[in-house]
Parts: sequence; structure tokens; C-alpha cells
Amino acid sequence: MNMNRTFHARVTIGQYLFLLLVTIVVVHEMWVKHALMAIIFMVLLVIVIERLIHTTYTLTTDGKLILFYGRFSRPKEILLSDIVSIERTSSMQIGRFALLRYLLLKYGERGKFVALFPVKEDLFISTFNEYSQKRF
Repeated sequence: MNMNRTFHARVTIGQYLFLLLVTIVVVHEMWVKHALMAIIFMVLLVIVIERLIHTTYTLTTDGKLILFYGRFSRPKEILLSDIVSIERTSSMQIGRFALLRYLLLKYGERGKFVALFPVKEDLFISTFNEYSQKRF
């Protein structure tokens, strides 16, 4: 297999709520004719939507994980050999229900962490394992 695999990020309920809140603020500021605040929050809304739509995680054949968070930010590259662990985790779990499920990736010598939200978690983990085994 000589190709890169790209996984899109899923949108969480908290992100939907944030979009709704910013949209309400934009409408309110336009209603009360505060043009400057409306423009500021419109720009924020564009940045957030851009980030939600274009966030991807790419596993490359040359042994890198590239985290891309949209056009307004720089991609982050992590060597697969630097990744210490990847585990499924959740926040505020009550029984089988969890408010937020994600993959926690630990990398680097200093124990850095990053949370990943791939749409297909199982496929991401199996592809990650496949790509990381080829490197060692």
C-alpha cells in the first residue's frame, strides 16, 4: 500500500452549540446595529466553520501523521515513531453514555497530548497500526 490515508474529523455537539451561540450573537449585534461587533463575530463564525469543515488527519507512507485544522492554521506534523500511545477515551461518562468520545494521542519525549475526533475511529486506529508497523 503506497498511498496516504486521510480521515475527516467529526463535529461534536459542543461545536454545534458554539456555532449556534456565535450565530445568535451575530444576529443580535446586527439587530441592535452594532456593526463592529457583528463583523468581528462574523469573522469568528467564518473561521470556526472553516476549521470544522476542513479538519483532517492524514497518515502518510513516509511515517508522519499530519493534523490539518483548516486554511487559517498551519498543519502539524507528528512522526509515527514519536507516538507513544493512542487510546479511546471519553469525558463525563455516565454508564454507557459519554458526553464526548475521542482518541487521545500521546507523543514526544515530553509527553505531549492531542485529541483526535476521526469520523471512523476503528478504521483510523487500524490504519495507524498498519502504517506504524511498516516503519519499524
